[in-house]
Amino acid sequence: MTTLATPLIRPRRVAVVGAGFFSQFHLAGWAGVAAVEVIGVCDPDVEKARSLASQFGVSAIYPDIETLLRVAKPDLIDVVVPPGSQAAVLAPVLEARIPVICQKPFGIDYAQARSFVSRAQETNTPLVVHENFRFMPWYREMRRCITSGLLGDLHGVSFRLRPGDGQGPRAYLDRQPYFQTMPRLLVTETAIHFIDTFRFLMGEVKSVSAHLRRLNPVIQGEDAGVIVFDFANGAAGVFDGNRLNSHPATNQRRTMGEMWLDGSKGVMRLDGNAQLWWTPHCGEEAEHTYDRGPADGFGGGACGALQQHVIDGLSGVGVIENDAAHYLKNLQIQEAIYTSHRTGRRIDMANFEPDPITTHTSTF
Repeated sequence: MTTLATPLIRPRRVAVVGAGFFSQFHLAGWAGVAAVEVIGVCDPDVEKARSLASQFGVSAIYPDIETLLRVAKPDLIDVVVPPGSQAAVLAPVLEARIPVICQKPFGIDYAQARSFVSRAQETNTPLVVHENFRFMPWYREMRRCITSGLLGDLHGVSFRLRPGDGQGPRAYLDRQPYFQTMPRLLVTETAIHFIDTFRFLMGEVKSVSAHLRRLNPVIQGEDAGVIVFDFANGAAGVFDGNRLNSHPATNQRRTMGEMWLDGSKGVMRLDGNAQLWWTPHCGEEAEHTYDRGPADGFGGGACGALQQHVIDGLSGVGVIENDAAHYLKNLQIQEAIYTSHRTGRRIDMANFEPDPITTHTSTF
């Protein structure tokens, strides 16, 4: 959670740094945030930046972060660059004490992520990780149902990831080609979302155990695996991830799979079309209706929901979720998962500290 001494004045001028594949979803999200203007797109590939800016009606582009900070003077920076490029952007932004949202994966490894957090705390600068899955409407509704008592005591959660985009020699090349060469893929790029979402729904993680696999030989990292979670409240969780196979859905990427949430009063099921289904204990399953968000946007509008949440928090309305200091726990759990796979042991989080030597090495 954010630890700012006082709330800030509401940011109104936002700059987006990075013009890669996912930046389009950030810009679409900002377009729906009230009283916020995107005043520039920054990327050393100025043609790519110009094309993206034109698509969303942004008038100014900048070739580097120094020029952006000097000329545009934004109130907030939205960083949408790969981990290897984040330090060069975050260093001057934190020095300038400008609130910043940083895309995940957050840092090249746990040690670098922790250094980002330390610098943000030294400068008393808000630093939030753009972890948007918990802002998908279906998970917000699940959390509301848990809080309301609908499910009773939580017994467990399971998610079956099946986006169907990882088969064959051209896996990922049309959208995010760097996936093929990442030394770590499934957990660092995808399961990290569910580490955070499981914590959002179920509470803190007590221990983890994992077995990871590589099914497609053209990629460098893992693309499948099973992770078992034990939660502090006594509940259990299972993440069964496989990027090669698909699941029943109109749009494979809308939910990327299916979830079951078990409680003493019944079971809530998320299907691939973002419908929620409720089965009271020993009863009949029926649809649990709620606002699923736009079907044609990423994650039911998750980017915009996160961005609005951050703007509200910086304005003193509510407490910001996924500030970087809080997010470090997700990265600890991520490293415990890789350690469990490597050693064949269950890892107790109370006694675990990531090894800086292994936090960015290949799984295989």
